[in-house]
Amino acid sequence: MQSPLSIRNLTVAYQKKPVLRDISLDIPEGNLIGIVGPNGAGKSTLIKAALGLIPRVAGEVALYGKLYREQRKLVGYVPQRESVDWDFPTSALDVVMMGRYGHLGWFRRPGLTECELAMECLEKVGMADFAGRQISQLSGGQQQRIFLARALAQDAKLYFMDEPFVGVDAATEKAIITLLNELKKQGKTVLVVHHDLATVKEYFDWVILLNVRLMAIGPTGLVFTRELLQQTYGGRLALLDRDDEAVIAGGR
Repeated sequence: MQSPLSIRNLTVAYQKKPVLRDISLDIPEGNLIGIVGPNGAGKSTLIKAALGLIPRVAGEVALYGKLYREQRKLVGYVPQRESVDWDFPTSALDVVMMGRYGHLGWFRRPGLTECELAMECLEKVGMADFAGRQISQLSGGQQQRIFLARALAQDAKLYFMDEPFVGVDAATEKAIITLLNELKKQGKTVLVVHHDLATVKEYFDWVILLNVRLMAIGPTGLVFTRELLQQTYGGRLALLDRDDEAVIAGGR
């Protein structure tokens, strides 16, 4: 069986400075996987490089054994909120229906079926009552839920989510992790850039520890340890609890 995501010898540089260096990994299917590391570690860059959104200096990326452009329908992407133009004049429902465009092709417009599916996805994230609302009129947590609904509408097999928990309230965070677990139950694979180290063990089956280089990858119970976290964060790792069970404070 092909891995949902295989990366070989990936290097990415900005202005000749390496941001990712010689990354190789294989992701197991049907898991929630956290991408964890300090600021500047290359966490978001890893996702963007895998999706072909930024150029690579070297390396190969395969999604289910093929190039991303051949597998677009299998992939869902939730970007960082701050990278989205929230003033664009469109409704919540329209944003969610955009998730169906890859299935419709260039010449078909969304119809009743797509509208009903989009409403179902909005219902799943608790946003059905806001379907007609302009996205600029929504709170940060509500906007994040809309983008999650759009990803659901894509009906992908592999999801990339770039810091979906940032700037949301506790209720939205709970709704997001519930949704991610539902995707997992359906056999989906979800990669999440995550900065709250205190919730890593609770949220994720696997962890990728990243700091320009791949520091470790594997089941959370084996990888999320004092020693490996100290190697990844260095002096920026503030405090571990007495039993090494969770990180109380750490860099984003």
